[in-house]
Amino acid sequence: MSARTLLGKFAAHPPARITSGQRTSLRIAPARPQRCYASHAPSSSLSNSYSYSYSRRAWLARTALSRTRDFHSSPASCHGDITRPAPGTGIKVHFKDSKGNLLKTVEANEGDDILSIAHEHDIDLEGACEGSVACSTCHVILDPESYEKLPEPEDDENDMLDMAFGLTDTSRLGCQVHLTRELD
Repeated sequence: MSARTLLGKFAAHPPARITSGQRTSLRIAPARPQRCYASHAPSSSLSNSYSYSYSRRAWLARTALSRTRDFHSSPASCHGDITRPAPGTGIKVHFKDSKGNLLKTVEANEGDDILSIAHEHDIDLEGACEGSVACSTCHVILDPESYEKLPEPEDDENDMLDMAFGLTDTSRLGCQVHLTRELD
């Protein structure tokens, strides 16, 4: 069998199916498991041939796909996953840079978190853990009157804030600050 024929067969191999058992559990299963009954010690006539080399690599790739793996994680947060309020009906949020200069004023819905709002409006706020309180990259500094209107941070948020650069008395994680009407 030529290398071109093998390439055609490998390229036609159906892709893996992705099924979801729960919202937070992803199970990846192969479309068709493959087994190899060939010897791992090739004969000398095949060891230098391109077709054997390719078929071995193709077998390894198919074998890697044939193993079932479970992934568990919190749902991914993506840009555009919040809805914007009708103009004039939302809670106003003012984003400023580290020097206090106004970057952008936006409107958001009650219950939205600062990290999602920043991502929705293309404001540079990283949020590497996507809101799972596993980092401090969404560290924000609130004005004192807004800080006083919020509930106290939970212990896990305080633990992450301890690692934040430039920590102040009014520091919070943007993923944990949910807007309320009192903040408008």
